[in-house]
Amino acid sequence: MGLTLPNLKLLAAAENNFSGNFPTSITNASGLEILDLSQNKVAGQVPANLGDLTNLQLLNLAVNFFGNNSTGDLDFIASVTNCSNLRILSLSYNNFGGNIPRVVANLSNQLTALYLGGNQLSGTIPEGFGHLVKLYILALEENSLSGLIPRDFGKLQNLQLLSLHYNELSGQIISTLCNATALYYLELSFNQFEGDNIFDNVLMNCQNLQYLNISQNNFTGIISPHFLQTHSSLMYIKIGENSFSGSLPPEVGKLIHLVDFNVSHNQLVGDIPISLADCSDLANLFMQANFFQGTIPPNLASLKSIQQLDLSSNNLTGPIPRELEKLQFLSYLNLSYNDIEGEIPNTGVFRNASQISLTGNNKLCGGIPELEFPPCPVIKGKNRGKLKVIILLSIVLPATLLVLGALLLYFLVYHKGERRMVAGFSSMPPRIDELLRLSYHELVHATSGFSPENLIGSGNFGAVYKGRLEKHGNKLVAVKVLDLQKNGASKSFKAECKALRNIRHRNLVSIVSYCSSIDSKGDECKALIYEFMENGNLDLWLHPSETTDQATSSRSLNLLQKLNIAIDVASALQYLHDHCEAEIVHCDLKPSNILLDNDLVAHVGDFGLARLLPKPVNTSSEQRTSSTIAIKGSIGYAAPEYGMGHAASTQGDVYSYGILLLEMITGRRPTDDIFVGDLDLHNYVNGALHERVPEIVDPLLLSEGRDENNRITHGEKTINGGREIDCIISLLKIGLKCSARLPNDRMHMNEVVRRLHLIKDVFLGVRVHQENVEA
Repeated sequence: MGLTLPNLKLLAAAENNFSGNFPTSITNASGLEILDLSQNKVAGQVPANLGDLTNLQLLNLAVNFFGNNSTGDLDFIASVTNCSNLRILSLSYNNFGGNIPRVVANLSNQLTALYLGGNQLSGTIPEGFGHLVKLYILALEENSLSGLIPRDFGKLQNLQLLSLHYNELSGQIISTLCNATALYYLELSFNQFEGDNIFDNVLMNCQNLQYLNISQNNFTGIISPHFLQTHSSLMYIKIGENSFSGSLPPEVGKLIHLVDFNVSHNQLVGDIPISLADCSDLANLFMQANFFQGTIPPNLASLKSIQQLDLSSNNLTGPIPRELEKLQFLSYLNLSYNDIEGEIPNTGVFRNASQISLTGNNKLCGGIPELEFPPCPVIKGKNRGKLKVIILLSIVLPATLLVLGALLLYFLVYHKGERRMVAGFSSMPPRIDELLRLSYHELVHATSGFSPENLIGSGNFGAVYKGRLEKHGNKLVAVKVLDLQKNGASKSFKAECKALRNIRHRNLVSIVSYCSSIDSKGDECKALIYEFMENGNLDLWLHPSETTDQATSSRSLNLLQKLNIAIDVASALQYLHDHCEAEIVHCDLKPSNILLDNDLVAHVGDFGLARLLPKPVNTSSEQRTSSTIAIKGSIGYAAPEYGMGHAASTQGDVYSYGILLLEMITGRRPTDDIFVGDLDLHNYVNGALHERVPEIVDPLLLSEGRDENNRITHGEKTINGGREIDCIISLLKIGLKCSARLPNDRMHMNEVVRRLHLIKDVFLGVRVHQENVEA
């Protein structure tokens, strides 16, 4: 091409499916000014003589398969320093490895944008970037860079966008970073940065900030009132999962352009400032896992644009403001694990149980039936006869307490034996004891005599039947009947009861009832009754061709649906691992144990192998190893350390989740026949990452972006194969990290959830994405 078109000035071949290697002859077209090969499948090394194109102004090789994840992948940059007119250089989202070469500092002093994100780069960021004085975009995100931010970053006075997230950078942020007064986009999340009072000490001079994300680091100190008061241009503030303390200043109300505000998982205290209501454009407000107290300000209802509101895991009291019912765009509300009380509203967002979470507020009542809170007491004539009531209580109350004491003594003495009849439940808290208890004959009637037509699944310890409770509103249920003749079935029943007795989450299967009775033959019968899921389990959707049922053999999930399911399952594990009284380890996470409701929302079920890990830390390794040596899980999904007798751990669940995620994207089971010898699902994906991803991905995921009838639109942009393959690669990376062989190398579920939400935002076009490099 270069030989036959020597006068070529512009070659734009982006967003196609070109493959093969870089066309080396193109360097003969010495007049070339713009070369754009981005978003293709071009692989191999970039020619070392690329610098022969001395007139080059834009070089865009982003989103390809360039590089071999090895040292020297970026050696060609040395020749590119000859391109004195180069203004934009994008090498992002390839497979470049090794260190960033120091020669980058010798690139054209006309360079305005440099994109190196989404590669495999490691080592420290070299000094010398300060020489690129006209640089206004610098993107180094999603690599494995470590060490400090170089001090000469402070010389980049024209910098507008700096993206360093998802690396392993550490230390304090240089105080001169905000010498670039035009800096409006600063993304430093998911690193190990530290420092006290970063707002006053570093960020104060960034007067034009619009997007600030420093979440998932080790920052401490307070949120500066002066910083909030003087930075009214901020639209996005994300400082979650650090160690900020103190109160949230009322000056937050000065941020009148704020759209996203996330201060979750810090150590903030005090009341929620009512001035938040002045942030009229606020769409997403995340304040969970702090120490906020007081009542929920009713004037939050003036946030007409609010879509997501999470105040969970704080110390909030008082009632739920009824004004929240009026928020027509609110689609996610989480008030769980506070001490709020009173009647639950039942209109607006409160009409949909899948959109709200109120778990852990034992003083609430009412609401829609699906929330399963007790009805509120009916109080008439509140203001009438109060004096009579007080007098009556002063007389009756002592007598009543005396009678209750006598009854309690009688109950304890004469009914101990009766309590023991409910095996497996006698020591449980009221949560599961107070469930509707069904008899064996009621289960027989509900399942038409355990008819084979109602059999919907079977497992290691029993079978699951579809049933209908006619006496209880014709409710459809799934009845899990334990086969107590099988070794471990009774232990499994107790484990599931113990795990489920106190937990409730929108992505966990809800237990409706239980049965501990005698069957028609006089044998013991134990069963658990769950909410029925119309769409069956995830396994049927991932492998529809393996079923003979015509209704399910044509099922398929698109990429967005799989991404939502991945987020649902990760959220459930995050809750089990971090937000329960004791850590709960599922121990048997696999597609058949993930059920899908009418809206394809995923619910994790089957806790028959679950383990509760109390949180004191002085247990010796020998004790922990011997305590759960019998755990096996399921072949292909069980963590490798379980096979060596190691104890159950949350890292074991993370491994299972990683395998599940890889299965969802590739469409291959971990027990597929192709996996022999040392080849397993993890190695299969790892060997193909970047270079051969389209070859290993479920073909349905790659074809949907090209199907005009099935495209998903967001605003006026169509999500096509370019953004699709980015999302798939990011998901595969998470799956590989979670399924690492060594437990300490795996991700934490908090990080998994965060990354998945970020991927979804990018996929839907919500977030700025650095692959667009046009000036």
